[in-house]
Amino acid sequence: MAMNQRIRASLPLFQKVLASDSLSSGRSTLQKINPNFISAERDYATAPAKSDKIKVPIALFGAFGNYASALYLAATKANAFEKVEAELFDLVEATKKSPTFSQFTRDPTVPADVRKKAIEDICAQAKFSDVTRNLLLIMAENGRLRYLDGITKKFSELTMAHRGEMKATVTTVIPLPPAEEKELKEALQEILGEGMTVKLEQKIDPSILGGLVVEFGQKVFDMSIKTRAKQMERFLREPVNV
Repeated sequence: MAMNQRIRASLPLFQKVLASDSLSSGRSTLQKINPNFISAERDYATAPAKSDKIKVPIALFGAFGNYASALYLAATKANAFEKVEAELFDLVEATKKSPTFSQFTRDPTVPADVRKKAIEDICAQAKFSDVTRNLLLIMAENGRLRYLDGITKKFSELTMAHRGEMKATVTTVIPLPPAEEKELKEALQEILGEGMTVKLEQKIDPSILGGLVVEFGQKVFDMSIKTRAKQMERFLREPVNV
């Protein structure tokens, strides 16, 4: 993907930024682009999940949910929520592929000015939208870059709901055969009803021993052998009435 290439190309800028002794100590970059920055962090973290004209498709809770909801409103108003989603996914992928970048986002000892300068360079090089850039600068200013993955996942829930999709995750010891995957997807689709589309994702986890675990919306259907074994163990430990 071209954007991934631009992000990877911009990573060496971190070395220059981290080694620079001439970072501006004057008025912060974020204040230059947003005179109301003092309330910006609070706006992103606690913004209500509704607007006069735009509403989030599903209610999310917690700090990640509040950030994601505010981001969804800003991206939708800018008619750029799909672009923002793609940019966030690419940036998360970059943190997975680059140990240096990942460490940078998680290191609380990096000065705020250094974080902001690096993010400015990344956004310029990758040609990120203003919505994504503003979010990242706020997170950099307040040491929240380490939460990028969690916020991105919550934002993805909103974009999927916007498109009428719902993610379902099935965990098994080995991949489901196509016929069984199709049958499971049809069963979930029947539960969901018309107007929404199930997006089924498979995960492999040998620790469940067998069976499957299905996460669907706010529900978890645990039919794994591991859970059944624990239930049997509790049953066998119960005193027997004679």
